[in-house]
Amino acid sequence: MNWSDYPNFSEDEFRCRHTGKSAMHPDFMARLQRLRTAYGKPMRITSGYRDPTHPIEAKKSVPGAHASGRACDVAIRGAEAVELLKLALQHGFTGIGVQQKGEGRFLHLDDIEDGSQPRPMLWSYP
Repeated sequence: MNWSDYPNFSEDEFRCRHTGKSAMHPDFMARLQRLRTAYGKPMRITSGYRDPTHPIEAKKSVPGAHASGRACDVAIRGAEAVELLKLALQHGFTGIGVQQKGEGRFLHLDDIEDGSQPRPMLWSYP
């Protein structure tokens, strides 16, 4: 993958924190770059690719969107989170998880279309 196609992001910020591997999907990254361009502000990625052996993925019966390279979590809060959420829906993100409580506030963004659940889907973390 040519990371220069995504000038607002670096491969390092998307590496699995468990294995160091990077396997982001180019279509997801292109969508994320378009979102970043429309948003016009920095986006701090707190989780990108997660290898299926990553502790979070390993607990699941089937690895999730992060393990497919089609998801990331963006550290963001308050009105900025609402703005980014609206833009994400406009840019074709089909899964948006909202965590806006406590210290680790973020939005999960993915573009999975596996047919297992109606999309777009919006959820809040407990």
